[in-house]
Amino acid sequence: MITLSQLTNSHRPKKKRVRVGRGMGSKCGKTCGRGSKGDMARCGYKTRPGHEGGQIPLYKKSPTRGFPNAKFKNIVFAINLGMIEKLYADGETVSLKTLQEKGFAPRRIPGGLKILSGGELKKKVTIEASYFSGAAEEKLKKNGISFQQVPVGK
Repeated sequence: MITLSQLTNSHRPKKKRVRVGRGMGSKCGKTCGRGSKGDMARCGYKTRPGHEGGQIPLYKKSPTRGFPNAKFKNIVFAINLGMIEKLYADGETVSLKTLQEKGFAPRRIPGGLKILSGGELKKKVTIEASYFSGAAEEKLKKNGISFQQVPVGK
């Protein structure tokens, strides 16, 4: 029976550990592969994050002020036709306000409501949204469902 102590590594040869500072004949004697002088040749040296050896580091070169476009991001609430099918009954109106009443849409959406074409909508509902995807408009027209584009914020 074989025990764990008898197992050997049969797949790849064992690499010899490099012994530094053991004389000139060992290929890593005297300076031990550290070069001749400077910070990195000394013992106890650690690289500091962002240090570029006397050159101005990148974090100091990059601007501290800028112009983010996040302020002008148009955040819309998108919903698929399949989800409208699940949430609404025949004759109801689909709008941002009714979605919020059902607890499905968040309270504040600056960009308005967008209707996407995922799924199928068979129920006869009226849809009031700010945006419609091209495929969603085609599906709504094909199924004879009334929809109208409402300006953002109404």
